[in-house]
Amino acid sequence: MGPHRPSPRAAAPARTRPSAALLRRVWTEIGGEPAAVHDALADLPGLGDVPLPARTAAGELALGSTAAATLAAGRRVADLDVARVAAAYRSDRLLTVDGAPPPIWSPLSGFWATADGWIRTHGNYPHHARGLRSALGLAPDADRPDVAAALAALPRDEAVQRIVHHGGLAVSVRAEQPEHDARLRTMPLIEVARVGDAAPSGRPTSGPPSPLTGIRVLDLTRVIAGPVCTRTLALLGADVLRIDPPAIAELPWQHLDTGHGKRSTILDARDPAMSALLATADVIVLGYRPASLARLGLSPDTLVERYPGLVVAELSAWGADAPERAGFDSLVQAESGIAVIEGDDGVPGALPAQALDHSSGYLLAAAVTTLLGRRAREGGSWIARTSLRRVAAEILGMPRRTDPVAAPDPDAASHEARFDVDGVSLVTAAPVIPGTAFTAPHPWGSDAPRW
Repeated sequence: MGPHRPSPRAAAPARTRPSAALLRRVWTEIGGEPAAVHDALADLPGLGDVPLPARTAAGELALGSTAAATLAAGRRVADLDVARVAAAYRSDRLLTVDGAPPPIWSPLSGFWATADGWIRTHGNYPHHARGLRSALGLAPDADRPDVAAALAALPRDEAVQRIVHHGGLAVSVRAEQPEHDARLRTMPLIEVARVGDAAPSGRPTSGPPSPLTGIRVLDLTRVIAGPVCTRTLALLGADVLRIDPPAIAELPWQHLDTGHGKRSTILDARDPAMSALLATADVIVLGYRPASLARLGLSPDTLVERYPGLVVAELSAWGADAPERAGFDSLVQAESGIAVIEGDDGVPGALPAQALDHSSGYLLAAAVTTLLGRRAREGGSWIARTSLRRVAAEILGMPRRTDPVAAPDPDAASHEARFDVDGVSLVTAAPVIPGTAFTAPHPWGSDAPRW
């Protein structure tokens, strides 16, 4: 199926289109070749709108982010399919495991009315659900009505404090803070720093279709954003080894939706095998809380000091100002003001996809791919950072619509990838980068901790 081509009237001029501004900015921040972006910026207007209807510019954020990853991969932005982009961003709607959709959201995840406002919780992982119930003094099997009744009797901020104190995840739903977001937008969307004087790499990136062949990537991430980044690196030919800690199992469907092309192992970060893997790695992608990683000796600064020539990509929920704080896309939407903007009649709402997650993943993949090329030419170790909160500030600075036009879900059959994973029949969204194809995820935790 060829690229989707809506009427040219559906798109804004290149000089004003938010996706073009995002692409231009990111390409400059990551040090991409200036000549390479010229044609891409000219091609964006003809692609039409990504069908992710929202008051905020979710479609423009998605288009600019996937265009950056496409350009970094050496592919033509003109070949992007906007319907495919929307399908990939809403991959949870296409996902089936043995013919059935998995339970994407826990009953304890969502918006809740308190005595004086709204909060949003995230209870998909069992330990977060336990923390939520414990904070409210509820039984281990308490369900959604029990939680709703308990929260309705509490002030909003007290409810959040209790839940977080007990190991759960919750934020207050707040209105946007334009001055704070404007300050965030003065900072890079992708912060890039060269560290040290390591010699140019002996494994330079190659050209399409697999520019990252021979590149070794350690994947220490969970929950969409980081896994989308490393899935994209694997799509481009990298040898990606995902590492999970022994204590907390991944949600099975989540790995199947973002584990394409990766090997998967279970390993304590303090095990000597981790040092052995790092010694010959080209890239490490970090997605856990920065403070937790620092306590394990896995902060970006420590890693590049110990392993010269390494490219480190760090993704966090809230950014450098909140290194101890955990979070997910839905929580950042709620606290940043997006949920209020997307809501109706005083009830908060959400973007039509986990757009902060997906966009962060594609932008970070673009940075890693480009920095590997720079490392091959210039040498050095490199650090790239972004956060969901910084990406939220970006979309909050884009033009908005008062009445978003509803769009049908993309035709699933045109945008599916099908695999057999250890006897499990898997249907997921196909890749957005033109001319590429996923390979199957390995079963979670099924590989040895070695290259």
